[in-house]
Amino acid sequence: MTKFSDFQLNEVILHALEKKGYSEPTKIQAQAIPLLLEGRDLIGIAQTGTGKTGAFSLAIIDHISKTKRKVKPIRMRALVLTPTRELAAQIHESFRDYGKGLGQKIVTLTGGMPKKKQFESLLKGCDIVVATPGRLLEFIYDEKILFDELEFLVLDEADRMLDMGFIKDVNKILKELPKEKQSILFSATMPSEISSLASELLSSPARVEVERESTVVEGIDQKIYWVHPKLRLSLLQNILKRNSVKKCIVFTQTKIEAKEVSAFLESINKEHTLLHGDKTQGERDYALRHFKKDSVKVLVATDVAARGIDISDITHVINIGLPENTDNYIHRIGRTARASATGVAISLCDESNRSALLVIEESIGIKIPIDEDHKFHGLTPKDLEPKKAKHKKKKK
Repeated sequence: MTKFSDFQLNEVILHALEKKGYSEPTKIQAQAIPLLLEGRDLIGIAQTGTGKTGAFSLAIIDHISKTKRKVKPIRMRALVLTPTRELAAQIHESFRDYGKGLGQKIVTLTGGMPKKKQFESLLKGCDIVVATPGRLLEFIYDEKILFDELEFLVLDEADRMLDMGFIKDVNKILKELPKEKQSILFSATMPSEISSLASELLSSPARVEVERESTVVEGIDQKIYWVHPKLRLSLLQNILKRNSVKKCIVFTQTKIEAKEVSAFLESINKEHTLLHGDKTQGERDYALRHFKKDSVKVLVATDVAARGIDISDITHVINIGLPENTDNYIHRIGRTARASATGVAISLCDESNRSALLVIEESIGIKIPIDEDHKFHGLTPKDLEPKKAKHKKKKK
C-alpha cells in the first residue's frame, strides 16, 4: 500500500497530512503525484470527491517549498483555474491546510468580492493564485497581473467550465501565459472540445483515470419516491423529521425552486441555509461555513452553487425532481458517502421526471429502487382534504 511518505514530500506537508488524518493517498493521488513531481504535464479523469485537488496541490506546494524564491508584485508561480467561487474557496483551503507552516502566499480571485482588496494581495507577489476565469480576465484587461514567473497551470473541472460557457474565457487567458510551464488538466469527462484544448495546451501528457462508477455510486443507498408535485414539500418535511437525517443537502433545479423550498422550511420553522447564484460571496461563504460547522443541518442548493462541496459527514442528499443530465445527478448524490462513509440519496419524482430517470439509470447501469412505503405514495392533494360530514335528509 502506497503512503504519502513514499513520495518524499516536504516533512512539513507530511505533518499537515498526518494532522488531518491522511496517511494513504487516494487512487488518483497515488497515480498523479509521482508524475507531477517528475514535472510531467498531466490529464486527470476524475470526479470531485476522488482527491484530485490534493493531487495537484500537494505536488505544487512541495515544488515551491523546495525551490523558494521571492515573487515580484502582481505575479505568481502557480495558477489554478476553476469554474465556481465555491470550488475556488475549497482549493484555497487545501493549499492553505497542506502548506501550513511553509509561509506560501495564496490569493483567490473570484467575483463577489472587492477587486481592490484582491489587487492589494497581488501587489505583494504570491506563490499561488486560485481564480475563476471571468475575474482573472478582468485583472488581465486592467493590466494588473503578469505571468512571466508562472511555473504551473491547473485547469480544474474543465468539462464543467465548458458546460458553464467559460471555455472562450479560458482560451483568452491561455494566450497570455508563457509556453514554458507545467500544465495539469482535470475533468470528469472528456468531450471533444476538452480533448482539443488538452492537445493544444499539454506537452506529451501522462494520463491518469479513476472510473466514475467506483467513486460515486458505491456506498450510496439510492431511492426514488414517486409523489404528486404539490405534495413534494410535505414529503420533504416528513423525511427531514427522521432521526437518521443528521446532515442533508436538498438540491433543486433552479434558484426559484431553491427559494420556494427555503420559504417552506422557514414556514415550518426548520432551520436551514440557502445557496444559489444570486447570493453574494460573503453570504455564500457564511452559508457553507455554518453548514460545515453543524450550526445548521440542512442546506438548500442549486447545482452550480453547490459544485465541489466536500464535507465528509453529509448523511442524506434529497433531490427535488431530477437534474437534466447524469453528471449532475452523480455530482449531487456524491456529496454524501464521502471518505469511505455510506449515505442515502432520495429523489422526489413525479411523471415529468420519468424520462430523465431512464437516462440516468441507463448511464449508471443500475435500476434505482422505488420506495412505496412513504405516507404520500399514490396520493393527490385532494386525498388529504378533510372529508365533509354527510348529513342525512330529514323525513317529512
